[in-house]
Amino acid sequence: MGKFTNFLEHKVSNPMARLAEQRHLLAIRDGVISSLPFIIVGSFFLIIAFPPLPESWMITQWATEHAAEILIPYRMTMFIMSLYVAFGIGYNLAQSYKIDPLSGGQIAVASLLLTITPSVVEELGFVIPMQYLGGSGLFVTIIVSILSVEIFRFCKQREITIKLPEAVPASVSRSFEALIPVAIVILLMTLITVVMGVNLHALVERMAAPLVTAGDSLFGILVPVFLITFFWSFGIHGVSVVGSVARPLWEVYLLNNGEAVASGADTLPHIAPEPLYQWFIWIGGSGATLGLVIVMLLFARSKYLKNLGRTVVAPSIFNINEPVIFGLPIVLNPILIIPFVITPLVTATIAYFATSWGLVSPTFVKAPWTLPAPVGAYLATGGDWRSIILVFVNIAISIGIYLPFFKVYDRKMLDMENGESTPID
Repeated sequence: MGKFTNFLEHKVSNPMARLAEQRHLLAIRDGVISSLPFIIVGSFFLIIAFPPLPESWMITQWATEHAAEILIPYRMTMFIMSLYVAFGIGYNLAQSYKIDPLSGGQIAVASLLLTITPSVVEELGFVIPMQYLGGSGLFVTIIVSILSVEIFRFCKQREITIKLPEAVPASVSRSFEALIPVAIVILLMTLITVVMGVNLHALVERMAAPLVTAGDSLFGILVPVFLITFFWSFGIHGVSVVGSVARPLWEVYLLNNGEAVASGADTLPHIAPEPLYQWFIWIGGSGATLGLVIVMLLFARSKYLKNLGRTVVAPSIFNINEPVIFGLPIVLNPILIIPFVITPLVTATIAYFATSWGLVSPTFVKAPWTLPAPVGAYLATGGDWRSIILVFVNIAISIGIYLPFFKVYDRKMLDMENGESTPID
């Protein structure tokens, strides 16, 4: 066991930990996360515009008549989330390079806007199409935001900037330092979009089409679920590693589903936005550990696990499971790693088929992740009561999977407390 642990630590854990700290992945992750308040608040206006209430109710009729006005906050937040993400990526990447983060965020936003060609509309003048400022433009947003900050960094390192005397206020000096990088980015993006007539969004959409299709399949759901629990098993924050790559795709799904609801579509295009994982797969946190906590509360015989179960139940209800992962521990625990990996794969399969068969509505609202799962699932599906049943079904299944493994581990812990066994190596 010691050799296996050393192998995991040196050959798997350390390289994956370094990957999780890669500056561009961190900037993408933090940039997307910085937009979450706008996505969460904006998505709730979809519920207000289309309340999960009988059509005969007066409030439903009022919402239907005023849907266009109610959805304006949604259009200005979640619907143009790429604009917020661009600033977040640019800001965080520039900050990691220790160059002016405000300029980095602004350059990234300008770069994104220059990928879109304005149109002239009578009585309105120049109009920017909003479709590429939402989830469908997220891939291009990531590319041009990183590119623009790298140009900024290159100019800064090579001192291709305008330097002002020290007596000039710092804010003015920083603005002039960004002047040449901004000019290069604007000229480059103008050359691509205007002179060459390249629609980067359409080009990237065609290139990413297989990825979008694959990510919405059962296989595309099971792969990130497996990888996240696999990394967590070695003490690596799995969501940080996998989410940096997968979250842009999940946000595209979420926005497309939200727009389908806003346009009055009968069916939603995607099964696998991030709320599917949050509310139906990772119930209680990565590994679906709420079921494990319930098993601890009901079946633990060792004093340590009894006390731990009482301690972690409240955080687990609100999807905070680091105390479980590191307190049991699950990390590098040869007994509990098995159900920790298997359980979410099973709940993911059930959630996928329940959604694809129409037993539960697809998710389209980004509810706060700290809500209890039944509440979050109900909100994320726009008020589908069947989602609550699916949550409890998956909790029951997770209990059944964890129980036999937990009993084995509990016996070992009880023997250790009675002095009849040695710690698990």
